[in-house]
Amino acid sequence: MTFSISARCERTGMLGIAVSSSSPCVAARCAHARAGVGVVATQNITDPRLGPKGLDLMESGLSAEAALEVLKQDAPHLEYRQLALVDAQGRTASFSGANTLGTHRVVTGPGVAAAGNLLSSRAVPEAMVAAFAAAAGQGLGDRLLAAMRAAEEAGGEEGPVHSVGMLLVRKEAWPIADLRVDWADADPIGALAGLWERWKGEMEAYVSRALNPSQAPSYGVPGDL
Repeated sequence: MTFSISARCERTGMLGIAVSSSSPCVAARCAHARAGVGVVATQNITDPRLGPKGLDLMESGLSAEAALEVLKQDAPHLEYRQLALVDAQGRTASFSGANTLGTHRVVTGPGVAAAGNLLSSRAVPEAMVAAFAAAAGQGLGDRLLAAMRAAEEAGGEEGPVHSVGMLLVRKEAWPIADLRVDWADADPIGALAGLWERWKGEMEAYVSRALNPSQAPSYGVPGDL
């Protein structure tokens, strides 16, 4: 039903997550990231409350592993949850409850955790981490999308994927990218890749407009001189 990749860029400290599912609007429920703090993927039978709570715990100073242990102490219906955490130092932690659906697995690497359930193969998360590592010279958004494409090529989910999203945070107090394809009958990951290509060329301009509009690039709208 879901596969995701949560990661930290070792060069920039940027944090991000990409996630896809056969159900609609997956990123609205499953993708959580906070600048300078970490990333939480909460999936399978999703409890969206665990994302902000995990981020709060890491912001208080806990590592990804320690935050996960606290989450597990009082999370309701834990046996239905699948979680993956990456903290601001690139440490990872993961959990798959006893009722995680179908073929499932979490694979971690330096600064990255790929998690999935109802997978066509246990090789899918491994392919995601390998693709992420192979794209080490690229930006975080490109690396996350390379991992999502690798998941597809490795078989992806048992059923068709219909929604996908990518969330990126940096030093700013807001996500610098929050891109979603909430429903597509075919190739939502391809649609997200196209959206990312459009957004990444303008991303820094929108940051500048927020921080210092007088020094920002032209808005490029009718009537703008």
